[in-house]
Amino acid sequence: MLRIATLAPINETLGTYSQLFMLLAAMVYMVAFICFALDLAKTNKTIAALDAKALEEDQRVLASAGGQNAAAIGTVTPKRRGNNGRADNVGEDVVNDEMTYTALSPKRGIAKIAVVLTWLAVALHGFAVVSRGLAAHRVPWGNMYEFLTTGAFVVALVYLVALFFKDLRFVGSFIIGLVTLMLCAATIGFPTPVGHLVPALQSPWIVIHVSIAVLASALFSISFAMNVLQLLQHSRMNRLAEGKEDKLPFMRLVPGAGALENFAYRINTIAFVMWTFTVMAGAIWAEAAWGRYWGWDPKEVWSFVIWVVYAGYLHARATGGWTGPRSAWLSIIGYGCVIFNFTIVNIYFNGLHSYAGV
Repeated sequence: MLRIATLAPINETLGTYSQLFMLLAAMVYMVAFICFALDLAKTNKTIAALDAKALEEDQRVLASAGGQNAAAIGTVTPKRRGNNGRADNVGEDVVNDEMTYTALSPKRGIAKIAVVLTWLAVALHGFAVVSRGLAAHRVPWGNMYEFLTTGAFVVALVYLVALFFKDLRFVGSFIIGLVTLMLCAATIGFPTPVGHLVPALQSPWIVIHVSIAVLASALFSISFAMNVLQLLQHSRMNRLAEGKEDKLPFMRLVPGAGALENFAYRINTIAFVMWTFTVMAGAIWAEAAWGRYWGWDPKEVWSFVIWVVYAGYLHARATGGWTGPRSAWLSIIGYGCVIFNFTIVNIYFNGLHSYAGV
């Protein structure tokens, strides 16, 4: 009780500003998400029009040849197209598997606007997170609201940093949509006034344990988006191989399913190492707080389940030959366990970790 009495008073004004800027950030994220979605919709029409024009040119060339070299022309000009005249499954004339775009890539002014809006949202979001921590004189991740808002901030920031190295605007609608959903869940589902941490959380280990858990979860979120796109691209590739119509032309802006799988695998490898450290740090903290490293608390159990699923995913893909949709689904199941751990377990399972509040 003495420790609680010596804590600095809550800065209610700064806490109010934090909530205000969090709402502003959510609104800007929503506009950015709409812009990313409009970019895909516009690109869908643009690429479909380009394909139709290219097919018309191919037919004109064949007609002007009078059929004399039709067989030869047919093997050269339409080579990159499926039986329906659409672009092939990878769309190598737009983007390659290194996520490098060619001059044939459509101009994407709306996507540029979406990136600028995302930077604005991240600035507002960052202020909201930092000001909440300053208002409470502690790190701002002591409950579900703070974990979700901080996690969403890290997801958006990691995505923007990645844009400096790879043109990942094609996944913007998925990432920013996820960030917007996380903020909505935090502000609507888990509104929590600014307050002090309970004694069990007043430890330096909260900085180490929870910060790494937040970053690992953010990376798992990004790989989840990549895996969803991988499944969409894989399905599209199969349809084109069967000569069916390309119903998702905008997916030509997305690298091939194999490239997406490899990218998600690399992200999951890094996130898995971080999650391993999270579990280890949590065990050390548990020993300091409760006098035992492991007690099969529901939170501990599901943290271990997450570790096992992703360990199985990495092992199966690296040594068992699990590639393609199977590896994507296993990774998605792992992310489902992450979501379950930070929602259902926190809300409905009673345990020593319940003191964190919602």
